[in-house]
Amino acid sequence: MNRWQTIWDARADFAAGFGNTVLLAAVACAIAFLLGCALLFLLEGRDNAWRRMLRAAINGLRMLPFLIFVYVLYYGLPSLGLRLRAWDAGLIGLALYHGAYFAEILRGARLVMPPGSLEAAYAHGYRRGKAFLRIVLPQLALRTRGVLGNQLILCLKDTSFLSIITVPELTAAANSVQARYFIPVEAFIVAVALYWLLGIGIEAMLRGIRRVGLRRGFEHE
Repeated sequence: MNRWQTIWDARADFAAGFGNTVLLAAVACAIAFLLGCALLFLLEGRDNAWRRMLRAAINGLRMLPFLIFVYVLYYGLPSLGLRLRAWDAGLIGLALYHGAYFAEILRGARLVMPPGSLEAAYAHGYRRGKAFLRIVLPQLALRTRGVLGNQLILCLKDTSFLSIITVPELTAAANSVQARYFIPVEAFIVAVALYWLLGIGIEAMLRGIRRVGLRRGFEHE
């Protein structure tokens, strides 16, 4: 039988894996970005023991390999009496791990952000939370969109590790097809093409964000 015909016959497996990857990546990236924003807000202000502990926790997550982190969540937590489904462990792992990176990306941009716009906001009666949401965060998100976009792609690619804990995502689907029909090259070519397609979608989204930045004056041609 033609190998590509076999791939076509197994399209339902790829479609299910692709859908799970899209869902996992989209939800995890959204939660991770919101978590990163929340962590940045908590790090705002004078240095104290609490903020030093929070920075240490963020750095600890960033230094930990993602695969080991997922293993700990899925295989380690049951020894403490907490058992997570593979899907839940994968989603929580992606969100927490990449949330730490988003926080650090935004914090780096915050350190070099000119103080003028924030001082003007306070002069007009903005409180700390409102100034952060309306003034600080939009500027940081637009100015770091390239780095944030890279992190989104990394989060997308990290979903492939979740096949190790039996999450039925795209890599798991490709591995299942190649093991069943002994066509590893064709199966993984399809998987790579689908990951590439998702990456192009993220790049298109970033270009749309750039247009917003141009209209609002945060960027220039």
